[in-house]
Formats: sequence, structure tokens, C-alpha cells
Amino acid sequence: MSTQPAPTTPSYSPGLEGVIAGASKISRVDPEKQVLTIRGYDATELARKAQFEEVAHLLVIGHLPSKSEYKTFVSGLKKHAQLPKELYAVLRALPKKTHPMDALRTGISFLSGYDAKVLDNSHDANVAKAIRLCGAVAPIVAAHWRIQHGKRPIPSNKKLSMAADFLSMLTGEMPDEITERVFNASLILYAEHGFNASTFACRVTASTLADIYGSIVAGIGTLKGPLHGGANEEAMKVMLKIKDPKHAEQYILDAIVRKEKLMGFGHRVYKKGDSRVPALKELGREYAASQGNMKWSEMAEIMENTMVREKGIYPNVDLPSAWIYYMMGIPIPLYTPIFAIARMSGWTAHVIEQHDNNRLIRPKSLYEGPEMLTYTPMADRG
Repeated sequence: MSTQPAPTTPSYSPGLEGVIAGASKISRVDPEKQVLTIRGYDATELARKAQFEEVAHLLVIGHLPSKSEYKTFVSGLKKHAQLPKELYAVLRALPKKTHPMDALRTGISFLSGYDAKVLDNSHDANVAKAIRLCGAVAPIVAAHWRIQHGKRPIPSNKKLSMAADFLSMLTGEMPDEITERVFNASLILYAEHGFNASTFACRVTASTLADIYGSIVAGIGTLKGPLHGGANEEAMKVMLKIKDPKHAEQYILDAIVRKEKLMGFGHRVYKKGDSRVPALKELGREYAASQGNMKWSEMAEIMENTMVREKGIYPNVDLPSAWIYYMMGIPIPLYTPIFAIARMSGWTAHVIEQHDNNRLIRPKSLYEGPEMLTYTPMADRG
């Protein structure tokens, strides 16, 4: 007699909500404890204490670096932050209205043509490509923005941290200590977050044994969507509509009546609040105080209190990042590309992990259409 269990019909979950789609050693999102860990380290502790480059090493290489490992890793990042002159020409050739995320996709695709090992999916080759991608992403974003606005690109400065370097390449000015520190923390909090939509897109693409560049392009395209990466841009637009903290509560109440979806609130995984929000809010308040302007912090607090009271919906990390970036003078259309800059280390880590232990990701669909229709010749269809 067979001891095999009887076959079961796979369950259907819209949006794959609650479905475990794979195993990973990269991060753990615990919605009950409201904790995000990256290879076992609390992400909020990393945000408060670490450099973004350390966390990128943790993700791509698999452990926090020693001093010598850190030096080598940063050297690799800085090497690839020097973009090929031909890439600048490509960015200049893009239509004036090209979205920064589309320019980034183009830039990453262009870099693949410069990689002699583009089709080599071995672990060591992928790590080398991951370092290249992590180094190049911020300069591509900054260069395209400046070109798009009639300014000359500013080369990467080997002496600066990635956080300070990006802000310097973007604005032409050196950020002060607190701006660099808070921006660095935001990059860490955006670096990795489990099987989110863009990361899963990277893994699905990688599972076909597509190269890492193609996989990352899939992630960038997915991140562009307003339900994922574009949320902080939309959140800031709402805050600009509100204008003054004293109008925030009524705006939220009216939006609830209109059944309007408010970006920066709610999360597919976290129901009791995004684990990354408290740390970024705290840093944001510190930054706002240093600038002598608590307006946006106070507005966000009122928005949060109203949403929690009325709907039981908590803010996600996109709400504090939106107003923090705005106070830093970062243009709103760059909020999602900054997300990509941070997430590049997480994306590449997932592609490496997928390639190292691959199985093609190929789920089933639940068919809900008609059955066994009879073909009618076109002449008889009227």
C-alpha cells in the first residue's frame, strides 16, 4: 500500500499574499515583532550605527566587513563609480522628458555591454558584477538628472561616502554631517526588505538564468510603479497639497470620506506598523530640528495619528523618507531612483542567491474564463 499523501489542490492567494514563494538567508521581515533583520542584524541598529557601504558588503558578500575587507570593497565601488564616457553620451541622447527610472534602466543595460562576463552566472562573477552595479547606480542617477536640467555631470569623489558622494554629485555641494548621516541611514533602511515586488521580479528573472543585469532591469521597472517605489513621491505631493500642519487632520478625514488611497500608509506585510518607521522618524526629527523647521515632521505626525485613529492604518517608511528628502532639497522625481540606489545591494544579493541555488519560478494561474467554446468562421460572425 502506498504511503504517499493524497495530492492537494494548491490554494489561491490574490497578489500571492501570505504565500511563501522561496527560502532566503538574506533578510527576515517579522511583522509580529515589527523587526527587519538583514543577515541576522537588526536593520534599525545598522541604520543608527553603520555606514551604508558596510551594509552593502553584508548583503552582497554575506558578512560585515573587516577593516581590510571594507577598504577593498569600497575601492571596488569607487572604481565603478567612474562611468564610461560613452554612457554620458547615451544619457545626453535620451529624450528630455525621460523619467529618471527609465534613464537608470537604460544605463544599467548599457553597462552590460561593457562586461565581458555578462553571461557568467557563477558566484564569483556575480559578486564582481554586483559591486559594479552598486558602484555605478548613484552616479548614473545624478548624472542623468544634471544632464536633463542642462548641467554638467559631476564625477564621483573617491574620498566621500556613498551618501555624501551622491548628494555632492547631485547638487555640487558638500552635505553637512547630519545631512550625510540621516541620508546614509535612509539608504540602509531601504537596502533590503525580503520578497517585495521588485526583489521578487529580480528573482523571477534570475530563475530563468538571465544575467544579473537583465534581472536588475526587471527590478527597476517594477520599482517604478506607484504602489511600490513611487509611493514616497506621491506622499510628498500630498503633503505639499496640505501646506500647513493645521490642515493635515481635515485633509486626511476628507480623503477617507472620498475613499482615496493615501501613499505612505499601509503595508502588505506590516499590519501593526512598519518596523523601519520609528528609526527614520527619530532621525528625521533630529534633522528637522537642526534645520530649525519642524513643519513637515509635525504634519506627518498629525497625518499618522489621524490615519491610525480613524482607520487603524500605520505609515510605512515612504512617509518619513518623503519629507526628509524634501527638506534636504532632493527633487521629488528622484525619490524612487534613490530607493533603487539603496536597494541595488539587496537586489544583487537576491540574484546571487537565486543563481547559486536555482529553480525556475513558474507558478500556476487560476483560470476564470469560458470553457470549450465553438469556433465560428469569420464570415458567420456578422
